[in-house]
Amino acid sequence: MNHHDYTAAKSLPLSWEDIHRDTHRLADKISGLGPFKGIVAVARGGLVPACIMARILNLRLVETICIASYDDRTQGAVSVLKGLSEDGEGWLVVDDLVDSGVTAREIKKMMPKCHYATVYAKPQGRPDADTVVVDVGQDVWLVFPWDVDPADRRPA
Repeated sequence: MNHHDYTAAKSLPLSWEDIHRDTHRLADKISGLGPFKGIVAVARGGLVPACIMARILNLRLVETICIASYDDRTQGAVSVLKGLSEDGEGWLVVDDLVDSGVTAREIKKMMPKCHYATVYAKPQGRPDADTVVVDVGQDVWLVFPWDVDPADRRPA
């Protein structure tokens, strides 16, 4: 398969530089929407983008929501491991990717007034995010740098 053959099995490896650049773009897009009282990272994927955005937007109050999906590849059922009792007013929720929208919808149920921002979005979940900077195809499998071994850059 050459790099122009976009099939259902297509994967897109992202570098730390890609994440940093795209997260900066997300912060730029959001900077005029505040002020926010704090930032909520959707663990685990949203931890790195939320950290970068907290620094750029000068937000020192950082929280997490921890959600596990039972099947990474298909985004089936989710389990909330740690939620927040906030209604979301004034909170910026950050994730790396909205895929099927299952996680985003769960968070919006918990925090209906939050601003849900994500660096990457697939079409199926795109309507569930408030702000996005990079749209990718539904069939693209994003390989994040924190999911690979730095020694050989293969998926862990």
